[in-house]
Amino acid sequence: MAEDKVYVGIDVSKAWLDIALHPGQESWRIENTQKGIRTLIQHFQSLQIEQIVVEATGGYEAQLVDKLSLVALPVSRVNPLRVRKFAQGLNWLAKTDKIDAKVLALFGEKAQPRRVVLPSAAEKRLSALLKRRKQVLDMLTAEQNRMDLAEKDVQAYIEKIIQVLKKQLEDLDTQIHDLIDQTPELKQKQDLLQSVPGVGKVLSATLVSQVPELGCCDRKEIAALVGVAPFNHDSGKKRGKRMIRGGRAFIRNVLYMATLSATRFNPIIQAMYQRLLTAGKQKKVAIVACMRKLLTILNAIIRTQTAWQPAFTP
Repeated sequence: MAEDKVYVGIDVSKAWLDIALHPGQESWRIENTQKGIRTLIQHFQSLQIEQIVVEATGGYEAQLVDKLSLVALPVSRVNPLRVRKFAQGLNWLAKTDKIDAKVLALFGEKAQPRRVVLPSAAEKRLSALLKRRKQVLDMLTAEQNRMDLAEKDVQAYIEKIIQVLKKQLEDLDTQIHDLIDQTPELKQKQDLLQSVPGVGKVLSATLVSQVPELGCCDRKEIAALVGVAPFNHDSGKKRGKRMIRGGRAFIRNVLYMATLSATRFNPIIQAMYQRLLTAGKQKKVAIVACMRKLLTILNAIIRTQTAWQPAFTP
């Protein structure tokens, strides 16, 4: 019966998990440990759960989400800002762990957020390597910028750090390359993605590891997932500018750099970019539209398992 379906909200902190069920008023707290999660899963398996909702909390939720997904419980990881605005819309202005859990449960019923697609072990390792690569690149850029203004007395110290970071970057690139080559599923996806002009190793590895939904969504869903879908801003006779929002910022940044390359080397993206500029669109608007087009092409290629063809139409 529909009325028996249960929505669960879990507010995650480093030490605790606060759980609330909807409908109903049941709520409790357990430790955020492997033992606590096992106990929680045993309890959940006796319920008819429709959706479990947790917020992205910088990694403290990762173990919980993995364990719930492994036993096929329907779990969604959502943006905390979305949930907070939802609570404010309901005039729930107070904020405690218990209240947050109740809001998450209600949000699950009303918003029906996308369920987590659990990456494979290889995809998780690849994702960790890529995240570390980005961290090293950011530190390397910061140190190189400091070198420009540094006094001679400290330049040698900065140079040592730069060399260490460059070496670590080389090691990470080697590990990423080897992992993909040694994992047939990842290698197949990478080869399909890199068959598209303008798509290189960084974008293909990023999509393979951090967008497991690629190929499983339609073009509108994948655009919204990454954050390149334009949203209307209209009211009455006013027609505001459509703007992108939300999504996965890290993936969007990598996609942006690849799209710049595609506007030069990919015939479909190049033609689209020039057509939009000729029509009077701003360069940034044209690039975002091309990002969406390129992502749509890549999504279709993974879905159909068909390599790039010059006359490809997603």
